[in-house]
Amino acid sequence: MLACITGAAGFIGSHLCDRLLQDGWEVVGVDNLATGDRRNLRDAEASARFRFVEADVAQPWDAWGEQLEGAQRPQLVLHFASPASPVHYERLALETLAVNAAGTMHAVAFATRNAATLLYASTSESYGDALEHPQRETYWGHVNPVGMRSCYDESKRYGEAYVTTAVRKLGIDGRVARIFNTYGPRMDPADGRVIPNFCVAALRGRALTVYGDGSQTRSFCFVDDLVDGIVRFATRAGLGGRVINLGNPDEYTVRRLAEVTARLARVDLRIEARPLPADDPVRRRPDISLARELLGWEPWTTLETGLERTLDYFRSAASS
Repeated sequence: MLACITGAAGFIGSHLCDRLLQDGWEVVGVDNLATGDRRNLRDAEASARFRFVEADVAQPWDAWGEQLEGAQRPQLVLHFASPASPVHYERLALETLAVNAAGTMHAVAFATRNAATLLYASTSESYGDALEHPQRETYWGHVNPVGMRSCYDESKRYGEAYVTTAVRKLGIDGRVARIFNTYGPRMDPADGRVIPNFCVAALRGRALTVYGDGSQTRSFCFVDDLVDGIVRFATRAGLGGRVINLGNPDEYTVRRLAEVTARLARVDLRIEARPLPADDPVRRRPDISLARELLGWEPWTTLETGLERTLDYFRSAASS
């Protein structure tokens, strides 16, 4: 069985490569390394069943896609290519729009030609600053279509629309995973998201930057748990056309996360307050009833356990 993973050198994509290789798949990983890091693929590239292609999936796939189709046709296409942190998608705003629009169109065409299952990596940002809590898949969202975050929010929503329309019009086996805040080893320490920010600051003995009063909430899912949910969703029969939340329903305020991080890093908690960014969601928590029912999945890693492993990763990265 062959899987094609776009965004393979990214945080989640690289863990997904490792998991599918562990499960016995052949894997082709595609990434233009705009935000991904080739070092994330060290474990994958040790396998003879892995091949890496450096390419921009927002551009036509002809050069490398036809080569792949001529050898062994993929049964699975996992479209994970996209900047995912505000730091990256604000810097690469037009590229983010392109990869979730044109890149998704290319992924659909590729999956259609190969009669492959396509799983599109969407995001909890599709819900925006949600007025429904917790967020169910039936909620349409509350998104600013022209704000600073819209290059990510709205392009992901467009990708969802394109995949689900292709299911209806082309008959492809397309699926949409709405991924909530995920963390763990291989996160970019400078990507601006709250867990790498807190971990790096704590390990360096610096104050932890909290935006607003810290009462805003997030639900943090450890990457191994998420990848297990993705693999179940991508490989289970009969789920074409489904949109499913994948995340951890345990909800923490940002202030509480800072306290736990400082305690696990064995440092005194010091807070540096800054203004809350525009359109930053106030509350975020997934309803995972569908994932439990259809996939038999729910996360199992506690925040403390996951943060310990993440802190260990950042310690090791700093010393290497």
